[in-house]
Amino acid sequence: MSCSPPIEPYDEGLLDVGDGNLVYWEVCGNPDGKPALVVHGGPGSGCGTGARRYFDPQRYRVVLFDQRGCGRSTPHASDPATDMRHNTTRHLVADMERLREHLGIDRWLLYGGSWGSTLILAYAETHPERVSEIVIPAVTTTRRSEIDWLYRGVGRFFPEQWERFLAGAPGTPRDGDVVAAYARRVEHPDAAVREKATADWCAWEDAVLSGETNGASNPYGDRPPAAQLALVRICSHYFSHGAWLEEGALLRDAHRLAGIPGVLVHGRLDLAGPLDTAWELARAWPDAELIVVGDAGHLGGDTTRAHVLGALERFGRRQ
Repeated sequence: MSCSPPIEPYDEGLLDVGDGNLVYWEVCGNPDGKPALVVHGGPGSGCGTGARRYFDPQRYRVVLFDQRGCGRSTPHASDPATDMRHNTTRHLVADMERLREHLGIDRWLLYGGSWGSTLILAYAETHPERVSEIVIPAVTTTRRSEIDWLYRGVGRFFPEQWERFLAGAPGTPRDGDVVAAYARRVEHPDAAVREKATADWCAWEDAVLSGETNGASNPYGDRPPAAQLALVRICSHYFSHGAWLEEGALLRDAHRLAGIPGVLVHGRLDLAGPLDTAWELARAWPDAELIVVGDAGHLGGDTTRAHVLGALERFGRRQ
């Protein structure tokens, strides 16, 4: 099974979600097709064109959007004047619901991985009656324990790179809150300090993924400067606050997903988000199927893609 050919949106716009924020959205595929929402990762990555191709354009009406502060949404988090107080998980869930209402959609399939999976779960547990199915590659719930693993624990595999990451937050002890330290540095009035913190953060994220990319690319460092600044500012903002989620709340409340079919695809070699989170979610959500890909990591690969395409093809036939 392969991706669909490239496709362009037939509709797009900026949705006023309040607090001075305009959220970019686009729709492609079949206007009368099964509604599906793509929820991007990061937080702060913005939606890309590749996810459009995961959906059969004859079967699906595919909606993509840029979460607050990133992509084509405004104001952009790369601008130090952009107020981050109104950029929280609760705000993003409300934005998704407002977008659904704006587009006149009753229920939609949710697709997304990494941070996108956290936001999907937060939305679906708040509005389960609005969700038809869920497909998640690379499961996360953004527990503080998961954040601590990504920005400290996994450093045992990359000790040299983690030392450099820690050094990028001067004065932070080894057992200190390095994420919060970076969140403060990307708010620093000196642009040079913000840019250095952004580069150091991206270098660390790329190091964690280096076993998957084999140096062929740097998923964080290869982004344009403004996109990097927004991504790191938003990531550190969310993660320093534990995404404003009570620890373990998304797993605790997974019973609210009862009756919603789901497919979780997770790589056994995912160092950024170890498999146990996906395993715990599958146990707490009886309607979810967990597929473990033995040779994949956080970025997935051909096998992961095949499972995702298979799930979307199967769900695309459901009314």
